[in-house]
Amino acid sequence: MLSKTAEYALRAVACMGSQIDRPVSANLLAEQTKVPRRYLTRVLQDLCAAGMVKSRPGPGGGYELSHATSKVTILDVINTVAPIARIKKCPLGLKTHSSLCPLHAELDKAYEATEKAFAGVTIQDLVESASPIVPLCESH
Repeated sequence: MLSKTAEYALRAVACMGSQIDRPVSANLLAEQTKVPRRYLTRVLQDLCAAGMVKSRPGPGGGYELSHATSKVTILDVINTVAPIARIKKCPLGLKTHSSLCPLHAELDKAYEATEKAFAGVTIQDLVESASPIVPLCESH
């Protein structure tokens, strides 16, 4: 359901969210999240352009979240890089379908429920989970 870009963005944001007040280099992010470095760079650029992530150049620099992990949801990250495509009109372009047919209405309901679920989970929820497993990145 999620694009590769959204998955990679979530991995990077969760990883940065677990290392607050310390920029994380692109190389370390790529290593910890298992995201190809070149792809990760493009994802980080998108996150920076949207203001979700800021970068610090030079030695000791890297990437860090622009907002508190308690303020950023899974849906925020997804919507920044690859929003879930809701169904607003007949995907087949059928003129007689002035509203969604039962199939597309049900699919859109599922997309809506997914958005609501993702909107209810912050990055803080992920990184402060009681689970011993660090979400979306290799544990140290």
